[in-house]
Amino acid sequence: MSALFALLGLSVAATGALTGLTVKADAASPAACEALQAKYSSLKGKTLVNAINPHTPGYETIDPSDPTKYIGFDVDLGEALGDCLGFKLTYKPVTFASLLTTLEAGQADIVISDIYATKERAKAADFITYLKVFDGVLVAKGNPKKIDGINLSLCGAVAAENTGYVEVPLIQALEAECKKAGKTAPEIQLYDNNANCIQAILSGRADTYINDVNTVDGAVKAYPDKLDKATAVMLPYSVGIAVPRGNTEFRDAIMAALIELQKSGIQAELMKKWNLPTDQLETPKLVLAD
Repeated sequence: MSALFALLGLSVAATGALTGLTVKADAASPAACEALQAKYSSLKGKTLVNAINPHTPGYETIDPSDPTKYIGFDVDLGEALGDCLGFKLTYKPVTFASLLTTLEAGQADIVISDIYATKERAKAADFITYLKVFDGVLVAKGNPKKIDGINLSLCGAVAAENTGYVEVPLIQALEAECKKAGKTAPEIQLYDNNANCIQAILSGRADTYINDVNTVDGAVKAYPDKLDKATAVMLPYSVGIAVPRGNTEFRDAIMAALIELQKSGIQAELMKKWNLPTDQLETPKLVLAD
């Protein structure tokens, strides 16, 4: 079987024929993957399509130094899973809101794109989790609105959020509390990607953007004179890999390979490479619709 040799100082490139982009994989396959390839032999040699929203630096984005490549933790993890099970990946870039509908329509085989696994989303796909969720609260430098979480400090504020993100209903749920406190409900501006949300704060159109803490930290690093992280909050969700509902063999194969990548330390190494906190790693579990 082919191996991903980054832990040995080498790399393998896999070309995404669907988009024309090339992705470098950065992990080594544990020996146990040979047994998984024998058990799930129907996957070996296949080329699968991963639907991604490539606008989250650190997770999945277009390589700024080479627009023919995708880079990020999720990209590397997907390549490592494919190497373990013997399949290749190509990539279909879509808006975040279209990730699961693309999977449901059969235009993609898997979604590995920093998507939070929720019971509501599990109505469209089965999820295998791999990271805990820590959100950051991005604000303008100096935090002029004194926002400190998903709470009453958002009353009267304008939040820029991605369409389909779990933060949207959490902010909407504050409306009654704000009105009870005699304050104005938060306003939400919806965008298609992180970059547009961040730009909304930079341009003064929005007061905050609440999303994955690593994305928020990256924005502050990119604009240290214009942006701040007000705080970090832990949400009761996990980041998950989405697979078609009911395809238990494929779901079991992905989960088994993910467990092996965690046991061998590969996921931890990839998290270190992409500066993800070590305590964000989560033992895989299934999130399914009731």
